[in-house]
Amino acid sequence: MDNEQTKIFGLRAILEAIESGQEIEKVYLQKEIQGSLAKALQHKINDNNISYSYVPIEKLNKLSKFQNHQGAVAKVSSISFKNLEEILDTSMTGNSLPLFLLLDQISDVRNVGAILRTAECTGVSAVVIPTHGSAPINADAIKTSAGAAFNLNICKVNHILDAVYLLKAHGIQVVSVTEKTDKKIYDIDFKQPTALVLGSEHKGISNSVLKNSDQKAKLPVLGIIESLNVSVACGAALYEIVRQRS
Repeated sequence: MDNEQTKIFGLRAILEAIESGQEIEKVYLQKEIQGSLAKALQHKINDNNISYSYVPIEKLNKLSKFQNHQGAVAKVSSISFKNLEEILDTSMTGNSLPLFLLLDQISDVRNVGAILRTAECTGVSAVVIPTHGSAPINADAIKTSAGAAFNLNICKVNHILDAVYLLKAHGIQVVSVTEKTDKKIYDIDFKQPTALVLGSEHKGISNSVLKNSDQKAKLPVLGIIESLNVSVACGAALYEIVRQRS
């Protein structure tokens, strides 16, 4: 998947791609790039909350395989992201209980891929990731997901807290999986519309999201190691929800 067909070269070409609604995974801009077109692209990137970074020209040459990149290369997303509000409207009027999964800045691509695979297997209505600070849904993530990424609703938001507010406004309980509580995951009532939050591998769930969660719950750890891998924790939590709802 990671080939020339998944990249766009050139300032104007990237601008036009964004304006046409093309899903852009990330834009790489040459350090200290100047000019009106470069400024226009930077504004368009900011307006659309697209991930970007400034890199040396050697990086751009490698990405473009020395094609005329004009100081900018964009990676095109392999999947199409959905609108969370639209998914909410559909989920709340369906026959099954809605189940959302919020990933708060999980940075490991393979963890995200494994989570997507489990989410698809457990009937998750939508997976929500932040625009910045999250691992990209790229070829590695899709491969690890065993293709499940193509069968899931995946939504992007500016911040996971935005999704928390929106979900709560629709009457969906938000449950954060965290070690910062005495309540176990088995003590939560999941027979109601639910959004499960999982945090990053190193920092966990952000304090603002924890503060605004309806419930906090943990998975019991009986060994010496203090915590589970996030994708494993996700699977254990999701299957507790499946168990309760079955």
